[in-house]
Amino acid sequence: MEYRQLGRSGLMVSTLSLGTMTFGGKGKFVKTGDTDLEGARRQVGMALDAGINLFDTADVYSNGASEEILGQALKGKRDAVILATKARFRMGDAPNDAGLSRYHLIRAAEASLKRLGTDHVDLYQLHQWDGLTPLDETLEAVDRLVRDGKVRYAGVSNFSAWHLMKAMGVAAMEKFIAPISQQIHYSLEARDAEYELIPATLDQKLGVLVWSPLAGGLLSGKYRRDQAAPEGTRQLANWGEPPIRDENRLYDIIDVLVRIAADRGVSAAQIALAWLIGRRGVTSVIVGARTDAQLADNLKAAEVILTPEERADLDHVSQLPLIYPYWHQAMTASDRLSEADLSLIAPHLNS
Repeated sequence: MEYRQLGRSGLMVSTLSLGTMTFGGKGKFVKTGDTDLEGARRQVGMALDAGINLFDTADVYSNGASEEILGQALKGKRDAVILATKARFRMGDAPNDAGLSRYHLIRAAEASLKRLGTDHVDLYQLHQWDGLTPLDETLEAVDRLVRDGKVRYAGVSNFSAWHLMKAMGVAAMEKFIAPISQQIHYSLEARDAEYELIPATLDQKLGVLVWSPLAGGLLSGKYRRDQAAPEGTRQLANWGEPPIRDENRLYDIIDVLVRIAADRGVSAAQIALAWLIGRRGVTSVIVGARTDAQLADNLKAAEVILTPEERADLDHVSQLPLIYPYWHQAMTASDRLSEADLSLIAPHLNS
């Protein structure tokens, strides 16, 4: 397992991390999995044996059950891991039981600590943007949590690039603890983050944690063109996350994944994960699994090193077009582009 620096911090995290949305299986989260405590202990043990040191959860996952189960599964191991959780979504029926207000964030953090059975969270992430709460209020609350010793580092998740940069600006201006990372949706099927979020990451020296790297299982190799989906899996027509706007493109990507995987004698999922691990700006790819077998397969991706030819094939089949203003920058400003700019534009300059 390789370890990488998480943004500007001195924190080193494994290139694969364990996501625990499958822990608990309550409410709408039963669709993702229903791993109980016994199963969680097995999966945590598998992850630790593979060298994973970052474990990610959120208060909203199964309405707190994921945090509770993860906390119990980590008993006796807590000091050996980086523990990350998130807050923003609704956790009750009262008007202030959601959002990024000082009121909700501090209460949410204290509730998460209790469920996790720990006195601090290593990485506390703002789970989604809140356009109603002033950012200075949100960041002051995070700053207070860090200075009180309840949180070690702060991050964001699912912010747009301007949200992210506004947060960085307010933190600098007010001398608050600034985010060191962003957790984003990113995969071969969904490369939208490359337009602005990845360049912002490179420019600001942030860490990137990737969620849903297999597009909710679509890139596992189980879904093939003109074939019925395997029994027990979600149907493409009812997917929703990520939204599939071009099925032909999706299946073109899967065809290349399956071909490379067959040549390698590994799973398509391992190839998709290895592609992400090797992308610029990516620090750690979050894997989660309904079953131990799925997790064992995903963990092997840390050992897969793609050849330049394999990576080029995957890049080509999944490449998104340049949208404005990037096509214009490629045409007129290529002589004065930064490394962050070129992370998006460079592949298009010679095409």
